[in-house]
Amino acid sequence: MAHTQTTAQPDVHSAAHGAKASEGFQEIGGDIDSRYINEDIAPVRLDQRKWGMKDIAALWVSMCACTPTYMLASGLIAEGMSWGQAVLTILLGNVIVLMPMILNAHAGTKYGIPFPVYCRSAFGVRGANVPAVLRALVACGWFGIGTWLGGWAIYKIVAVFIPSIEQMPPTALGINVPQLVCFLLFWGVNVWIIHLGIESIRILLNIKAPLLIGLGLALLLWAYSRAGGFGPMLEKPSSFGVGQPKEGQFWAFFFPALTAMVGFWATLALNIPDFTRYAHSQRDQVIGQAIGLPPTMAFFSFIGVAVTSATVVIYGETLWDPVVVITRFENPVVLIISLAALCIANLATNIAANVVSPANDFSNLWPSRISFRTGGLITGIIGILMQPWRLVSDPTGYIFTWLVGYSALLGPLGAILIAEYYVVRRTNLDLTQLYKREGIYWYVGGWNPVAIVALVLGVLPNLPGFLGTIKVATVSKAWMDLYSYAWFSGFAISFVVYVALSLIRRPAKLAAA
Repeated sequence: MAHTQTTAQPDVHSAAHGAKASEGFQEIGGDIDSRYINEDIAPVRLDQRKWGMKDIAALWVSMCACTPTYMLASGLIAEGMSWGQAVLTILLGNVIVLMPMILNAHAGTKYGIPFPVYCRSAFGVRGANVPAVLRALVACGWFGIGTWLGGWAIYKIVAVFIPSIEQMPPTALGINVPQLVCFLLFWGVNVWIIHLGIESIRILLNIKAPLLIGLGLALLLWAYSRAGGFGPMLEKPSSFGVGQPKEGQFWAFFFPALTAMVGFWATLALNIPDFTRYAHSQRDQVIGQAIGLPPTMAFFSFIGVAVTSATVVIYGETLWDPVVVITRFENPVVLIISLAALCIANLATNIAANVVSPANDFSNLWPSRISFRTGGLITGIIGILMQPWRLVSDPTGYIFTWLVGYSALLGPLGAILIAEYYVVRRTNLDLTQLYKREGIYWYVGGWNPVAIVALVLGVLPNLPGFLGTIKVATVSKAWMDLYSYAWFSGFAISFVVYVALSLIRRPAKLAAA
């Protein structure tokens, strides 16, 4: 494939005067002096697109194989689902979110652009900062959660040798000093990997994927052999069944739970171009995601259920936290290796899922001053300030407040991007114009009013339900019921509004690049 290499100069970054196309892909073909581009958000050249199907699949196996996935079914089972209902709900939610993920990934692979630049087509060159920052802030919360869980594993390793640290009183932050130190230590390792750049992240993911599959299977085998089976949880009937305490209430619980499962990866459904911009082909990204995401989420959530069920037999209590389960191992070598593997698991997931996107998003705010590394550091600092240990302290709050809450925001964003790229632009973008002032994506002062209106109208109907959920206001059952479908209703409203207003505003440009 022929391509034109570009050069970066101080304050004059690579972009295209004329984009070159080859076998369905485009790349930059010159230099442009623009304040809306830097080396990190410029289109990836064809010779740099090294991620094959194996890499994309490894990306998803690595991101799914983490402590939050292991614990994901816990809230569903605690509220009355059987293990089968919980795992199937998780699987279905991930099959649903896979659809917008593959659709949004197309632009990254075709044009080599990251998520914030992809947003410029719909929201405008300046307006793209709205979805970028909204996505980034959610990622900062996730980064904090992932860092806390990794630090928690380190803390439990130390506690094996110094048990007295677990008796230390909490500080005003709600955690004790050793917990804070371990959290900050793991935070520092994350920041160091970010500094090494995107290629180091790909290598880390390829190491982690087989490691975590092996660890998960080993944990499953251990639980089965020690408990003489998987235990009572797999035999426990659904509380929603006939004659059970919550008979007839299944569907009222199922839909908000399904919305939460969609919300789990709704962030990545938006910023997936940050990764697929490095893909070899559309086939690689589609198949890689399909075999990497839904099956892995279902498998690791099942491991969580099965091992937790076995702990009831082995230890006489229900242990949902894999870190706590592993600390019960008597062999110190096995214990340390297992906890170290969990640290690596959380590290790889955290950086790939929760740092790459916000780093690019913050860079998009001020391309000439904020690099990918600086954006990653900003993400890390905000992640600390969010005090993530409070977000995960209650599993039901984690699922039904955190996951459903931000899905009400991300559903409309995804709808607008898909409507613009597929319905309005027919997958045809002008690569050079995405980085230009006063171009076709400048709209009104750099903002597309149609996108802002569609976003607001998609979010507003779910606002009363959110306020009712966090108990800030008392709202009617109708609003709460609508909120149960937050991602779906927000997506549908914003999609229809965006397409309708685009038809009215610029009918002559619907098929234009």
